[in-house]
Amino acid sequence: MFRPLSLFIGGRYTRAKRRNHFISFISLTSMIGLALGVLAMIMVLSVMNGFQREMSSRILGMIPHAMLLGDGPLDDWRALAARVEGSPEVLGAAPITQLEGMLSFKGSMQPIQIDGIEPDAQAAVSSLGDKLVGGRLQDLRAGEYGVIIGAMSARRFGLSLGDKLTLIVPEASATAGGVTPRMQRLNVVGVFRVGAEIDGSLAFIHRADAAQILRWQPEQVQAVRLRLADLYRAPQVARQLAEQLSADAGEGYRAEDWSLTQGSLFSAMKMEKTMIGLLLLLIVAVAAFNIIATLIMVVADKRGDIAILRTLGATPRQIMAIFMVQGSIIGCTGTLIGTLLGVLGALNVSALVGWLEAVSGRQVFSSDAYYISTLPSELQWADVLLVTLAAMLLSFLATLYPAWRAAQTQPAEALRYE
Repeated sequence: MFRPLSLFIGGRYTRAKRRNHFISFISLTSMIGLALGVLAMIMVLSVMNGFQREMSSRILGMIPHAMLLGDGPLDDWRALAARVEGSPEVLGAAPITQLEGMLSFKGSMQPIQIDGIEPDAQAAVSSLGDKLVGGRLQDLRAGEYGVIIGAMSARRFGLSLGDKLTLIVPEASATAGGVTPRMQRLNVVGVFRVGAEIDGSLAFIHRADAAQILRWQPEQVQAVRLRLADLYRAPQVARQLAEQLSADAGEGYRAEDWSLTQGSLFSAMKMEKTMIGLLLLLIVAVAAFNIIATLIMVVADKRGDIAILRTLGATPRQIMAIFMVQGSIIGCTGTLIGTLLGVLGALNVSALVGWLEAVSGRQVFSSDAYYISTLPSELQWADVLLVTLAAMLLSFLATLYPAWRAAQTQPAEALRYE
């Protein structure tokens, strides 16, 4: 079978046992270093993807993906919800009324956001029912002023089911101060645990109770909450729905989405992933550029062979291609080994951490100190492809200078002392 001269000789040089064992050692360490760098990149990026997925499912499963609001309280939220549920982008719709206030219990206070919800419709837009560790969602009944609080708030106040606490809400008034506090006694009927900061900053009451606190009619709500098929398209989808509803109904509707309140968190997570990826890429670059040292020593060791090939008619381009092939084989072998090990590691990192915890008898991520007590991992093939191509490209670039040096070898100079 025909093979180009450069590919044939470059492959032979890679497989051949060298007289200089130090060169073989440097080649092996370059390959191992490249494999470890690729392995680390794939595993770390997969773990960061897992953390982002966990935070997305926990936080964005509890807060609205988007909300449609009017100029004032919505009188017929059911009709509005039915209209938006006809969109293929919308998976569910439910009423919501949001309040900002303070919770007070035995002299202790903390700021809180209260969401007034419809318990029967909440399952279509929220994972609240699955996060309850005490009580039931149906225990929120109109007129009873029940509240479901987060586990962090319950622990901070020392609350349990059946305890009563006070909600303090600012209310506009005609007094000189302009604002007077309004107090409402609430009865704890449930506790939820998400494993995120909202465990201490969010609580739920019935929408009719929220309307009563705001002095609205019982059926009036602030907005219709949406659950979207693609939550990362929430700004575009919510804006389009608001514009369409405004045009059809002749009323003013506006949209709000999760990126206004939680966008900075996920932007920071995305930037963190990018920066850590770049730092790990430097490790891959160091391993890849070790190929330069390997090939320079190989070129010095093969000066006689290069001179003979030149006298037999090999062109400088063919000589350059020989050593580019050799360096590329080293780089590609290390990259492929690292990719295979990285994929296997990313798919089994949770099991590996569990095994380490069982062997050592110590918990790596304690649930008392961390929101996430396991090490999540999500392998994204786009990341694998990007890391693999970047490592191969760096390996190829590392071959250019030594191969060019080999092509500049003069046969007469190389054979003078042979």
